[in-house]
Amino acid sequence: MNTITVCAKTLDEAITKALIELGTTSDNLDYTVIDEGSAGFLGIIGAKPVKISAKKKRELDTLDDFLDKDQEAKKQQEAAKREAKAAQKAAKPVEKKPAKPVRENKPVKEEKVYKEEKVVKEEKAAPVENQEKPVVSSKKSVDGTVYEETAKKFLVQMFAAMNMEVEITASYHEGDKELYVDMSGADMGILIGKRGQTLDSLQYLVSLVVNKDCDGYVRVKLDTENYRARRKDTLETLAKNIAYKVKRTRRSVSLEPMNPYERRIIHSALQNDKFVITRSEGEEPFRHVVVSLKRENRENRDKNN
Repeated sequence: MNTITVCAKTLDEAITKALIELGTTSDNLDYTVIDEGSAGFLGIIGAKPVKISAKKKRELDTLDDFLDKDQEAKKQQEAAKREAKAAQKAAKPVEKKPAKPVRENKPVKEEKVYKEEKVVKEEKAAPVENQEKPVVSSKKSVDGTVYEETAKKFLVQMFAAMNMEVEITASYHEGDKELYVDMSGADMGILIGKRGQTLDSLQYLVSLVVNKDCDGYVRVKLDTENYRARRKDTLETLAKNIAYKVKRTRRSVSLEPMNPYERRIIHSALQNDKFVITRSEGEEPFRHVVVSLKRENRENRDKNN
């Protein structure tokens, strides 16, 4: 190894110079002090520099040498791994898969085909039993008294459940196919309801029960305390008043929602009026009658004005 001699004012400076010249680090520097030197008088007269001899403890590898060694080590490791894998493969015995057994084609039995042909022949020879029979209606023509008894029985059971005592009379008119049912008793206002809504609901239920098993259709009219007649008079009076209002204002008027029976009363009351017309609009249960001025009368009035 090369040994150099370095002089400097102080020992630290001498060591630093030696490190620079040798190109090494302080932990790899080996030095010997030859002359400790002296500061002299006032640092000027009689001053001597520090002298050391220095050398490297060992030669350090360069960066390229280090990388080359690392790559060689990696290559050696990879080669060792490949050899180990090859040895393992060579050690494993090759397993042979057993050959799949070949299925033998079984001969088709002719007996089944023969039996099927027999069945087909027998079916063809068998007489046709499942012929479509004419559909017979389950509904039968019923005597009028049956309608009356059916309606009475249903209403009696319902009022008994409601703890109400109601007298019921029913009469069937064969010509009109209408069943009239009248009820009387205390607190009949409960059965009428607001604008006859409860009475209309009861009438609908009785109609379903009566027409359940009968041939044709029987119209049911349910009444109490002569409500239907009084309601008809009220609606006819209302229709005339509305017609007068339409004529005076020349504007259409819509009435409150009504059931089909009450709408027919309005139409009938104004069908002969020469100045107004009526029509029904909307869907149930909000269907209502609209009263408006006829177009001819409207045009004539507009011309006169």
